[in-house]
Amino acid sequence: MEEIIRSVILGVIQGLTEFLPVSSSGHLELAKYFLGDTSVGEESLLMTVTLHAATALSTIVVFRKDIADIFRGLFRFRWNEETRYSLKIVLSMAPAAAVGLLFESQIEELFSQRVVLVSLMLGVTGLLLLLATRARYSEKGVNYRNAFLVGIAQAIAIMPGISRSGATISTSVLLGIGREQAARFSFLMVVPLILGKMAKDLMDGELSEASVGAAPLLAGFIAAFLTGAMACVWMIKIVKNSRLAYFSVYCFIIAAIAIAAFYLKQ
Repeated sequence: MEEIIRSVILGVIQGLTEFLPVSSSGHLELAKYFLGDTSVGEESLLMTVTLHAATALSTIVVFRKDIADIFRGLFRFRWNEETRYSLKIVLSMAPAAAVGLLFESQIEELFSQRVVLVSLMLGVTGLLLLLATRARYSEKGVNYRNAFLVGIAQAIAIMPGISRSGATISTSVLLGIGREQAARFSFLMVVPLILGKMAKDLMDGELSEASVGAAPLLAGFIAAFLTGAMACVWMIKIVKNSRLAYFSVYCFIIAAIAIAAFYLKQ
């Protein structure tokens, strides 16, 4: 039962922080450290993949109409708006995919409950959100150049503690992209990456030796899916209403508390 409760807590953290601009990876690393989660390797990886699968599914559910429109446009086999939007998503994926493939082992080393690193990166997230809050209002859409630049921000957000949604939405807003368009693009662009990473892990056989039980995985998945769907809808409203500054303050506070708690625990 204790393992199931822990999985639910991690699922709720993942579901909320995947969409809210406060870094899901950073919060999961902090949660694992302060909850005393000593799981490493395949066991920890399997839970992480399961929780990310849940939030990917919640994104698909929330944006089901947008995704259906994109696929309908693609299967017309014409150079239309849906085709162009799909190419922008592919372009935005390139930097993160390249970094993930070329520096996989180095990235894995960052996810070892490094509290100080995570806290510093949360501070970077807070700064980005603060800058985006002060950006001039715009209604511009996403062009190819901006899609690639937002993709670079997504690649940098591989660092634990830098919020992927915070980095990509903030970068989009700073580039002059409309806030609602920025949120939509940010959430849609990550789904293929998550599915691709899951497929790679399965093909590499990295999850085959994992010993996590079915019940904790299911509990974590359900918790992450439900909270993720709610957080996704909420985040769209937050971005439209230009309230990112609240999350900036939150990131600064959590970073300070985490560092203080870490050194007190030594």
